[in-house]
Amino acid sequence: MPSDHDAGQTPDGESGSGTSAEPASGGAGGSVSEDAKPTSQPASSDDAAASAPSGRDDEENSGDGSGLDATAELDAADAGGPGSEAAKPAAVPAPAGEAGAPAGQDADEDGSSESAAASAASTPSGTGNGTGTGTRTDDAARTAPAKGKESADAKGAAVAEEAAPKRAVDQPTAVFKAPRRPPVDQPTTALKVPPAPRSKPEPKAEPSRPEPKADVPRSSTFVPLRADDVRNPAEVKSQAAAPAAATPAATIPSAPASLTEAERTKQQPMPPLPPLDLLAELTNTPPPPQTPVRTVFRRIKIWTPLVLLLLVVFAVVQAVRPLPNPSLALSAEPTFTFKGGPLSLPWPDEGQGAVEVEGVGSIGTYGAQQPAPIASVAKTMTAYVILRDHPISGKEVGQKITVDQQAEDESKNDDESTAQISMGQQFTEKQMLQLLMIPSGNNAARLLARWDSKSEAEFVKKMNDAAKDLGMTNSTYTDPSGLKATTVSTPQDQLKLAKAVMQNDVFRDIVNTTMTTIPGIDGNIRNNNDKALLLDGVGGIKTGSSTPAGGNLLWSANVEVDGKVRRIVGITMGAQKAAILNDKLDLAIDYSIKVIQAAQAGVTSATVVKKGDVVGYVDNGLGGRTAVIATKDLKAVGWGGLKVEIALSDSGKTLPHSAKAGAVVGQVSVGTGTGKVTAPVALQQDLVEPGLGDKLTRLG
Repeated sequence: MPSDHDAGQTPDGESGSGTSAEPASGGAGGSVSEDAKPTSQPASSDDAAASAPSGRDDEENSGDGSGLDATAELDAADAGGPGSEAAKPAAVPAPAGEAGAPAGQDADEDGSSESAAASAASTPSGTGNGTGTGTRTDDAARTAPAKGKESADAKGAAVAEEAAPKRAVDQPTAVFKAPRRPPVDQPTTALKVPPAPRSKPEPKAEPSRPEPKADVPRSSTFVPLRADDVRNPAEVKSQAAAPAAATPAATIPSAPASLTEAERTKQQPMPPLPPLDLLAELTNTPPPPQTPVRTVFRRIKIWTPLVLLLLVVFAVVQAVRPLPNPSLALSAEPTFTFKGGPLSLPWPDEGQGAVEVEGVGSIGTYGAQQPAPIASVAKTMTAYVILRDHPISGKEVGQKITVDQQAEDESKNDDESTAQISMGQQFTEKQMLQLLMIPSGNNAARLLARWDSKSEAEFVKKMNDAAKDLGMTNSTYTDPSGLKATTVSTPQDQLKLAKAVMQNDVFRDIVNTTMTTIPGIDGNIRNNNDKALLLDGVGGIKTGSSTPAGGNLLWSANVEVDGKVRRIVGITMGAQKAAILNDKLDLAIDYSIKVIQAAQAGVTSATVVKKGDVVGYVDNGLGGRTAVIATKDLKAVGWGGLKVEIALSDSGKTLPHSAKAGAVVGQVSVGTGTGKVTAPVALQQDLVEPGLGDKLTRLG
């Protein structure tokens, strides 16, 4: 046969069935003859079976022209392309009964002795029973038998090619099949190790390849579905360049890439199953079908214990919670009106004024009730500020006050009332207050202001601040004595001041004095209000007269009601119906005496609450009520037509949660201040602590 067939090139340009005696440059090893191997080993039946498909591959490749596709796949394996997966060596065993059949068929179909010789050369030499002295590598198993004249010529060609310099040659037609991996136990969840970073393979000169025919279909491109399915081109080339002497028996499948490193979970955990489905899975019992009734019963079984637990906790908390403090509440009428017609007083037909029973209420007023000059009545505020800043009581007389030159000079003024004092004299605080209120010394008022404060102006500021504290919103003080017409006030404001200053016993003693003597002062000191003070139960506070103010008198009177003294305070302002100033003052005193006598006669008492009357109850805070009754008659001070308010209080004591009947728990009262009257109240029946039911049902 011509020698050009030995080079593996068919006349039409397709890849033939010739073989090379050396491994291919793309990584596929050539067939090595039995004589070229240094040692010989007995060939097994598997070897004989492995040699048989090569003839069949040759027949298939020569018949359909797929050798070109195999060459292209091998090129792709060399370049690290998508076809590199097909470059893995594989040995596909064939059934033992079919070992010799393909070779005979190739010889018959070829119809030439060259094909027969090539088929004989690819079969391991040996005895007729199928045993031989040589083995084939994986690369030799993938290479089709070469066509040649004789076995000796093939051996010579192989030796010549080994000695000659290597060059690019056409690759033999072969079919590459990956070995099937042995089965391994797979985990339930696919665990994969991320592939190691791959280095970029160095470029390698590729041998020239024959251009494929246009009508030959190209091989398919491998598209990996996972990142770990892509093989490193460097690994493919290293496997292709392995020595051809390696035997198929020595090839051991490697472990899966996903198991070469520590397993790691790559998937998200499944959501938990519903309780019934989980129970069914654990007990291997299918859950019962869902029905509305079953759903309701299931919810009842789930929520009933929780509700019971909450109820138990709620009951314990309610039982141990502190009980609210009991309180007294009034159940009787909150007001009482005195019998008889309204009290009518003989009011003057000029000026303005007001009368009030301290602690009970106002008897009445008359006039405009507008701010007006009050003259020396302003000295009442001066005394109030001095006693507030330098309080004295009882037998106390206070600090020593030295008379200055200004006070002596002012004592010589004939156009104002003064106290006859000289520079260097010393008087006690009480004595200076006597000189202020009884003879109404203007110089004594100014001296007290300078003694109390740094200046008279600063003291006047204190007077106005005190007026605001007492609620005298319509009063303005511009001097300590009231000589200035700019010092103004109203009857209601002056009654507020009178009630406050009359609380001091030293002050009351001074203003109720008709005549006194003071060491250092010649003669007796007479009170300008002695006309009224000489009457029974009348006490003076302060007179005041000036041309702008007219005659004025701030007075007090006492009345005994049910064995107890009640104080009445009043004021007469603006008496002008007289020719001279002293007559105006006397006129104001006369007006006041008439009003005082009528008020004393009109003030009386009445039984507001009788002994044993239910006046209220004790509320335990949880809805329980226990009645309380008055332990004696309660008489209030008033006058005809007066409406008074009734109050029930605990007298500042904490009420018990339980007590026996008759226990005093508070008092019922009428009025305020000095006019307030009270009567004790006691439990009508036993006061018991709230029961468990009340404790459990309380919401507050």
